[in-house]
Amino acid sequence: MPLNISVSSRSSASAIPGEAWTRLCPAGHPFLNADFLAIVERHGAATPESGWTARHLVASDESGAVVGLLPLYIKSHSHGDFIYDWSWAAAYRQLGRQYYPKLMSCLPHTPVAGTRILVAEGPHSAAIRQALVDAAKALANRYAASSWHVALATGAETDLLRNEGLLISRDIQFHWLDPGCGDFDGYLATFSAVKRRKVRAERRRVAESGLSIETRHGDQIDAAEWPLLHALYASTFDRFGNHAAFSAACFDDLAAALGRRMIIFIARDRGLPVAVAICFRSDDALFGRYWGSAGNYHSLHFELCFYQGIAYCLREGLRRFEPGAGGEHKLARGFTPTVVHSAHWISDPGMRQLLARHLALQGEAVAEYRDDAAEHLPFRRDASPSQGG
Repeated sequence: MPLNISVSSRSSASAIPGEAWTRLCPAGHPFLNADFLAIVERHGAATPESGWTARHLVASDESGAVVGLLPLYIKSHSHGDFIYDWSWAAAYRQLGRQYYPKLMSCLPHTPVAGTRILVAEGPHSAAIRQALVDAAKALANRYAASSWHVALATGAETDLLRNEGLLISRDIQFHWLDPGCGDFDGYLATFSAVKRRKVRAERRRVAESGLSIETRHGDQIDAAEWPLLHALYASTFDRFGNHAAFSAACFDDLAAALGRRMIIFIARDRGLPVAVAICFRSDDALFGRYWGSAGNYHSLHFELCFYQGIAYCLREGLRRFEPGAGGEHKLARGFTPTVVHSAHWISDPGMRQLLARHLALQGEAVAEYRDDAAEHLPFRRDASPSQGG
């Protein structure tokens, strides 16, 4: 018997029962859960005042039970969603058209790929996904949005959305993949001799600097410590004239909710924190997100943002480390160029054709770049991890 599915929207993550998020989200994921979304919304990082208006879609069956979720925001800008569509907005302006508002299914301020259409596997799962996709398109029409975007979707979702008429874009991230090396020395043994010496020299610089480095989890940070750590994080944004989306109170709430799924690498000078790298983890992956420093310390960024994370993965048995968007400098530290995908529903047929041609050319360029970048990885030819694709 076919399932009678209804889809409605909610204006906040907290308006959806926590048990539904727990049941439908990947277990142990640090971002795709009710806590993360509710906290960033509550603290102003994803609110109408900051250009993010939540319209999360909820699919329910005849009994009212939640059987599917699709995080979704109406956006008035392109900050913090990592689909890099600034040129699209400019093209719309040049043609005298409105690009904003647009709809986004994404994790605010978080360029981590993963499931976006949250449905438990079962005999009706395909129908539930279809209902959520249809509802997102209908919502785009309702709000006269130029587009609906699904940022950094899984491979299966990308195939589904392509079949539903969405355009697919490609981008490169740099991911560390455990080559089965045991510990950090074993990892460096997979490098060529020249590259290995460079990493050891960088780590030695930090070790001889007099700074102390510690690893803490969210449940090990007192609320009183967050203002100092947050000031380091915010300083990076200030330096480049950008806005730090998360407040110290937001980090404190995230730490309390996520506990050991939040990892903080701290460098101290005579007891005072001078640099921080704030990361998160699932059961099998580490996600590097926020870095900040009070000064210019030689090689400290590499130590806190890359080497400490790799060492943590090796100790904890995590197989993957995603240190964030961009950054060719990650290649020399062993982060493999990996293709990630986003999907785009473009309401206007003419713009859809233009963007389809653009994305076809972009896809070829991204594949070529990935192959060229992989040639600069530091590994010995007989020890290179699998190339992401």
